[in-house]
Amino acid sequence: MARFVTIGYGDQAGYDRTDPAVREEAHKQDAQLVAAGATAGRAGPPVQVRNHDAAGVNVQRGQYMSAGLPIAGFGIIEAETIDEAVELASRMPCAVAQGVVEVWPLLE
Repeated sequence: MARFVTIGYGDQAGYDRTDPAVREEAHKQDAQLVAAGATAGRAGPPVQVRNHDAAGVNVQRGQYMSAGLPIAGFGIIEAETIDEAVELASRMPCAVAQGVVEVWPLLE
């Protein structure tokens, strides 16, 4: 089975605008994915780490990527195909609550 990294983007305003029943179903699916072995979690404040040419570590607070919505969470899911991973991602909280979920195949 292939593994996929998911990155969810969304904000509280979009979440709050979404029907609570739709949000609840999305959270149930996330709980089922985790129970089946997926890794999922909300994103906290990031740091950037650099160690160019292994000459010394430089750490800078804040994100490197920029997007129209803040990063809300990450996951690692398993699916047979990218299409199956997309179908799972389409029911995640960020996807249904006015945000977006990126699905990245994990090359191993």
